[in-house]
Amino acid sequence: MAVAAKKASVRSKSDGKSNSAPVAPKPVDFNKEQELAAYRDMLLMRRFEEKAGQLYGMGFIGGFCHLYIGQEAVVTGLKMALIEGDQMITAYRDHAHMLAMDMSPRGVMAELTGRRGGYSKGKGGSMHMFSKEKNFYGGHGIVGAQVSLGTGLAFANRYRENKNVSLTYFGDGAANQGQVYESFNMASLWKLPVIYIIENNRYAMGTSVSRSSAETDFSQRGASFRIPGIQVDGMDVRAVKAAADLATEWCRSGKGPIILEMQTYRYRGHSMSDPAKYRSKEEVQKMRSEHDPIEQVKARVLEKKWASEDDLKALDKEVRDIVADAAEFAQTDPEPDASELYTDITH
Repeated sequence: MAVAAKKASVRSKSDGKSNSAPVAPKPVDFNKEQELAAYRDMLLMRRFEEKAGQLYGMGFIGGFCHLYIGQEAVVTGLKMALIEGDQMITAYRDHAHMLAMDMSPRGVMAELTGRRGGYSKGKGGSMHMFSKEKNFYGGHGIVGAQVSLGTGLAFANRYRENKNVSLTYFGDGAANQGQVYESFNMASLWKLPVIYIIENNRYAMGTSVSRSSAETDFSQRGASFRIPGIQVDGMDVRAVKAAADLATEWCRSGKGPIILEMQTYRYRGHSMSDPAKYRSKEEVQKMRSEHDPIEQVKARVLEKKWASEDDLKALDKEVRDIVADAAEFAQTDPEPDASELYTDITH
């Protein structure tokens, strides 16, 4: 009995959990301003992505294009917890992250179409644009590569002894990459202020998590590195905001990294070339009708009479106008001069 108790004690110390480990908080109650701000932000992301999909189909956007439709609550709720100087870095499903960091819809759309006014002057396209001024560090096409870079941003924050946090996003597919765990090890060892946000939309390029991952509870992926994690309803912006408040406070207080598994869902295929035949139309429709992040906010706003149907239609028109302006700019802005190909090159 004594030996068994000792083994159990050892396991409890090494399983990455402790009495002080955070637990998933309840969704916060939004006031009128927060609900309407979240609604507008998510609506802008949705309309922007819909327009990007249209432009891709018309041939204005080349290369790859990965849409964020359905996942808007994740980046919106997390952004609500940030302070000046906090950084964000993500993979290639990145347009909404840019909009969340207040990057111009014109500049983002122009980059998608390879124009001079784009954030990377037309050279980066959908997967490779960034804005140091807005603390957005990409947009990365190599699966999992941004996790090490986001950990490096957190290292810089600790070195500078500021209170800033690195929000490092990656998907359920990237969670199986080796560099992710190397990053986990260093982040935990040095107690770096990084929030690892695993956007679990249930499918990698075309394979469900149940077929590709031995451990499908992604919040526990950091257990062997003593990184705590919590699962979050990524379709409810209030739940995301509550988790974001907890995680940013955890990091700012010097406790080291934390993992947030955002359980979310993408409505479109992995990319524009993916017909998504690996799942049923009924599955997608069920998520749309029962869990859509934007419709949830709309229902609460109408129920509390914080806005009328006409008010929300006017807001939708305002958002559509912004997106239409961005699309017009992106189609008429000049292409970069050929000499631009030789700039920003390290010799």
